[in-house]
Amino acid sequence: MKPPVFSNHGCRLNAYEVEAMKDLAGQAGLENAIVVNTCAVTAEAVRKGRQDIRKLRKAHPEARLIVTGCAAQTEPDTFAKMDEVDAVIGNTEKMRPETWLGLAADFIGETETVQVDDIMSVTETAGHLIDGFGTRSRAYVQVQNGCDHRCTFCIIPYGRGNSRSVPAGVVVDQIKRLVGKGFNEVVLTGVDLTSWGADLPATPKLGDLVMRILRLVPDLPRLRISSIDSIEVDENLMQAIATEPRLMPHLHLSLQHGDDMILKRMKRRHLRDDAIRFTEEAKRLRSDMTFGADIIAGFPTETDIHFENSLKLVKDCNLTWLHVFPYSKRDGTPAAKIPNQVNGTVIKTRAAQLRAAGDAQVQRHLQAQIGKTHRILMENPTMGRTEQFTEVTFTKPQTEGQIVTTVILGQSGNQLIA
Repeated sequence: MKPPVFSNHGCRLNAYEVEAMKDLAGQAGLENAIVVNTCAVTAEAVRKGRQDIRKLRKAHPEARLIVTGCAAQTEPDTFAKMDEVDAVIGNTEKMRPETWLGLAADFIGETETVQVDDIMSVTETAGHLIDGFGTRSRAYVQVQNGCDHRCTFCIIPYGRGNSRSVPAGVVVDQIKRLVGKGFNEVVLTGVDLTSWGADLPATPKLGDLVMRILRLVPDLPRLRISSIDSIEVDENLMQAIATEPRLMPHLHLSLQHGDDMILKRMKRRHLRDDAIRFTEEAKRLRSDMTFGADIIAGFPTETDIHFENSLKLVKDCNLTWLHVFPYSKRDGTPAAKIPNQVNGTVIKTRAAQLRAAGDAQVQRHLQAQIGKTHRILMENPTMGRTEQFTEVTFTKPQTEGQIVTTVILGQSGNQLIA
């Protein structure tokens, strides 16, 4: 028996869903198959998915090759036309047990080559929960999927559908199970986390969920939230930042740009001053708060002055961990039709400048930690992360999964040393 091989592209949510698919495929008895979970965030991501498919087909000529994920959802025909591909399944279908039962059948004549329904008609999150994806110390819990917003550069709503929330009671029960299994940190994940609750009765907010988790799961040492839209942060989430030490002081912000005109052309819901105001307030409430951010370089019509405002935002918002995306023209998005697309060489240069600014901020953050005492969650015997998600290397082995309190002795590269 040859268990299926999974190849994942893209975000943390995709990685979470691969773990769910492994369970579903195993329960269905799927054998001798390759499953590629694609990403659609940029044209380059789709290209890498196709490249991976060709590479995996050469390495596993006898296996059935199944393609799923966001790129499969948004452009199924692209993958169905590839000679290497046997089946294409959508983002909804990949989380259904019956899909995998069909794929595990004789296959010839048993299953349609393309199983991709209208993602916009989906009204519920998938019910398949993973008890313990991540390291043995940290688990990820999907609480939301999809997005109701239509940023002009983004194809993701067409791959993920509209926003759907997992009810708070379901989330709390899962986190209780994870804590019972020994996990010391839980990370809440989703496509647009701050929209959690908008489709639930009484329309609760993300802050309500965070406070409820911390209240009802008192044995959970650390709760972390992944990428958020700062303009949608509610009062209870700010209250949690101010009063709940078990909520980790690290927020990754979906900022995308630092110039108001470009933000408007991106159809974002915040302006530059909104981002600065949020980071200043969060830092005031929690002095050890650190920020990461997504920033796009070279969006259509971006001038040198527009770009300078993005570059300045790195310091103005005290950003530490940057995810820099060189703008990639994505067919099917409004931004692809905007005149005055920026030259590719200019985009690369600007992206490099942003990364350099981010690297300087990281070094500044690391230097400031030397001599301080940190509580570090061990991911393996020699590496753990601080509450701000900074990597720490230990000279002496520690117990994996435990939270270790220690003084930072120095730094090496982008890591601290303890």
